[in-house]
Amino acid sequence: MAAETYNPWTIVNLVFTHLAEQGLHPELGAAGHPGEPAAALLRAFGIVPTVEGDARVQAGIHDELAGLRARLLDTPSGSGSVSD
Repeated sequence: MAAETYNPWTIVNLVFTHLAEQGLHPELGAAGHPGEPAAALLRAFGIVPTVEGDARVQAGIHDELAGLRARLLDTPSGSGSVSD
């Protein structure tokens, strides 16, 4: 079975939503970028954040970019030139 992956911001949002529903006012990264405090929160739950994120999302992005490149940049020979 493949390892399950999660978008770390989904988990952070879930935690913050729960805290807000309890009447608390959580802050994350109030002194700067929230990335490291968010990673620390995930580690506290036993979740190992990765820099590259969800591999399925990355694969989809790469596939979409390849399709865009094929449609926009690959032109039949001679038809992509601009004449003066």
